[in-house]
Formats: sequence, C-alpha cells, structure tokens
Amino acid sequence: MTKAKRIRLVVCAAAGAVALSVSASAGTVAAAPEPGGGSTAALGTALEGVHRAGVPGVFAEVRDGGRTWRGASGVADTATGRPVTPGMRQRVGSVTKTFTAAAVLQQAERGRIRLDAPIGDYLPQLVPGERGRKITVRMLLNNTSGIPDYIPYAFPSLQGFPSLPDMSSRSLDENRFRQFSPEELIELGLSAPPAGEPGATPGVYSNTNYLLLGQLLERVTGTSAEAYITRNVIERAGLRETSFPSGPWIEGPHSRMYEAFYGLLAPPRDYSVYNMSWTGTGAALVSTMDDLNRFYAALLDGRIVGRSSLAEMQRTVPVRALDGSPIQYGLGLHRVDTRCGTFWGHDGTVWGAGTISLTRSDGRRQMSVAVNLQRWNVIDASGVPQPHPIDAALSALYDRAMCGDPETRPAPAE
Repeated sequence: MTKAKRIRLVVCAAAGAVALSVSASAGTVAAAPEPGGGSTAALGTALEGVHRAGVPGVFAEVRDGGRTWRGASGVADTATGRPVTPGMRQRVGSVTKTFTAAAVLQQAERGRIRLDAPIGDYLPQLVPGERGRKITVRMLLNNTSGIPDYIPYAFPSLQGFPSLPDMSSRSLDENRFRQFSPEELIELGLSAPPAGEPGATPGVYSNTNYLLLGQLLERVTGTSAEAYITRNVIERAGLRETSFPSGPWIEGPHSRMYEAFYGLLAPPRDYSVYNMSWTGTGAALVSTMDDLNRFYAALLDGRIVGRSSLAEMQRTVPVRALDGSPIQYGLGLHRVDTRCGTFWGHDGTVWGAGTISLTRSDGRRQMSVAVNLQRWNVIDASGVPQPHPIDAALSALYDRAMCGDPETRPAPAE
C-alpha cells in the first residue's frame, strides 16, 4: 500500500462505506426473544462481546418475520455511566445515501430525471464541460463517476498520516460548528485529481457524488433535497424518528459519539454535537434502528419506489470502499452475500458513530446495529491500521443477527 493510498484510506474513512463496529460497557438489555428461534442469550452474548472488545455502547434490532428482538449493551456516556438503550437515535452516516437514491429514482419514475443522461444536462454550472457530458446520473448513484471524495480537503489537518506527529485533529474541531455549502464541498471534490474515468469499474466510493445528487433533486423539484426526502421517502415509509438535523445537536434520547481516529485521539473524543453540513444528503440523517428496519422493509417491498426502479437500485458494480475494500454497489444499495442468503442495505460512519442496516432479499430477516465508537484500530509504524478485537466481535454479532443459529439457518432460495 503506497503512502498516498494510506492517507486516502484513513482520511476518507468517515461518512462512507467501511467495515462497521460496536461495543459496550454496562449490562446487556434484551427486549424480546431472538426472532426465528434460538435464545435471547445468543444475540445478547454476541452484543456483549462487542462491548467487551472495547466499544463503549452498542444497540441493535433484529427482525425475523413477525418477531423482533431489541438489545443494548454498554454506556451512552463514559463519564456518567448512563446506559445505552435499544431505541436511541443515532447519526447513521452513509445509510442516508439509500434515502437520497430512492428520492432520485422517484423523480426518474416521473420522467424528471433520466438515469443515463449526463449530469451536465441538469447541473452545467456545477459540472461543466467534458466532465459534465461524460458523467451520468447513474454513475453518481453507483459511484463510478470518477469524482474523488472531498473529505480529505475539507479536513486538511488529517492528511499528515502516517506520521502521527504531523497529523492532528485540528480540522475535526475547527469544523465542528462550521457551515459548509454543498457547492463548496462539490468544488473541492471536482478540483482534486480524478479518482478514475467516468463509468470505469471498479468505481471509487465518493461522498461528492451524493452531494451532487442532492443538488440534482433541488434542481428538478424546486425545493430543498432534505425537504423532498423527508416528505416523499421518510414520511412515505412511516418513519417517526428519522430526520435531517436542523443544528449541531441531536434531538431526543441519544448516545455520545466517541472518535478515536486510529489512536490519534486518546481517550476518544465526543463529537455527538456537530454541524453535519459537511456531509448533507450523503450522510447527515439521524434515525433509530427500528426506523431503519422499517425503511428497508418498505423499500425492498416496493413501497418507496416501484419494482422496476428497485431492480435498477439492485444492479450492482464493483466499487472500492473508502477503506479500500471491494464492495458490490448498486444505486445507493450494497449487496452483501452471507452463508444464509443475500442481504441489501448500507452502512455508515461519521465522527464517533457507526451504523449498519441489512435486509435479506426475501424481506424476512433484518439487522440494524449502532455503535458509539469509530476508528479504534491503532496505526503501526508503516501507517497501516492494525486488527482489533472489536473487528472479530462485530463479525460474530453480524453473523448471529443475520443468520441466527448456524446449525439451523439454511440459506433461503434466491
């Protein structure tokens, strides 16, 4: 791995598609028996395992058909010992991208957006010239536009990596209450060296794409993208605890959100109060695990977009995530193949908070998990993040949550 690649991996591992993690530190609370058979103790033990591995707090909801399990383990506040609870609100990061993509597909159904039209047809001043003619709406949605992520340039003090003495958290603190405009962030991404040729695969995951999609929505609807998504996606799905923040604070019960930034911040720093204009329609939503399961159930059942639009969303291409790992990415959806079938959804991370929500292709099994610690992996002398027990604990939790008892959960027919 070159130094340039390591810098990109570390600086961009926020508001993006990366491996998620969780953990906790008080007792484990389970609200219902494990769905689809099995014992409450199995999911609770897996949840507690994430906590024991080192994350302050983790909470989750698992559904199987008509049964629901909710659990939480650990603390929402390391100073007071306030426990996490299953219904807490969370900054869900790039899970927001599925909501934005669904809104774009709705407008495509109405003929106001053509997926294979050049983005320059709609936003010529933002993406002018040859680039605007080559990059299509679909390429923005599936991250094959070749437009790089703006985050390394919006948070410049993080680019000292891998030399920790040269890297600081100054940008994280300077931007805490800064009001960014989508246009200035888009310009940062467009001014950077291209990440690839438009349409080429593997694509490169980029938050710039989804800020452009937010501007596209505003162009064709005549209202703010956040207002359109709220009325036509969030409310259509019947979600009561999901919203774009109106300020740096989260309304309602929530955890503090601790950022370790690969050991640079020790102890991890609380960034639960933060102006989310730095990520907007790409990763700014606040939600609950219950709402996320409701949303993906409605989306995959054809109640947010039509079946033909859903099929477009599920047409995947290979994409490199912000941590460099390969993913199968559709139009705002990840495809995740497991031992018990194919799941669809998204993960997300912002400063101090990580979330993942996946639903099996038959719609019956769902998992949404939140953690209040991010970037716990320590960097070695060569600048490479090292494995941590949290990684294995999370993998065990995800497997249990998605597939249940390994001896009794055959893969469903596709």
